[in-house]
Amino acid sequence: MDTMTVDVILPCLDEADALPRVIGRLPEGYRAIVVDNGSTDGSADVARAHGATVVTEPVKGFGSACAAGVAAATAEYVAFCDADASMDPAELPALVARVADGRTDLALGRRVPTTRGAWAPHARFANRVLAVLMRRATGYRLRDLGPMRVMRRADLVALDLQDRRSGYPLEMVLAAHAAGWRVDESDIGYAQRVGDSKVTGTLRGTVNAVRDMSRLLRQYGREARPRVVAPGPARDVAGSSEGARS
Repeated sequence: MDTMTVDVILPCLDEADALPRVIGRLPEGYRAIVVDNGSTDGSADVARAHGATVVTEPVKGFGSACAAGVAAATAEYVAFCDADASMDPAELPALVARVADGRTDLALGRRVPTTRGAWAPHARFANRVLAVLMRRATGYRLRDLGPMRVMRRADLVALDLQDRRSGYPLEMVLAAHAAGWRVDESDIGYAQRVGDSKVTGTLRGTVNAVRDMSRLLRQYGREARPRVVAPGPARDVAGSSEGARS
């Protein structure tokens, strides 16, 4: 694990103030791939100045930024993390270890607020509703659609994800289920983000995200009925979703 290299994809839209903190907290051997998705605050220049690889993705959308980051990644393992400093990249090695040790195929970070106001009530409620629907659709014992996640790059590419909007994180879980992946989650801290949220920090953004994800769930429900794909059992380890905080 000491010599492991991991590419960390950071979708970015006007995160100049947060990027130094995020990039600076990456562990040794973890490369930041900042995907600039139309920033006007100099985010790309800030990212380069702090040693990140910068990818420009002109097509707006969270999924577009994520896909561009995957295309630029070369490491065996890829991780996703928000660029707004709400999550600590120093927590990534624990998720990477779960995949590298063969305990799971997709390791998700379940957000646990560490500061008051870190998670807007409407966004947290929407996340819980979608998590329930996701569990019903897949059988995975998940309580969050958290943006911090780790998997092998080759496995992710094989999923051939198509969503280029807010539904990308959910499509990843649904496609993983269809492919028979083991998927589980463990707690990570979730703090007040730096700057304004572009998605779930606003009611409009939350509604749009729910709309995108609801569409994917309906589509998956229609396509999954003819077949039954049983997910592999999530292995319980310290900090896993079993018995973790909600």
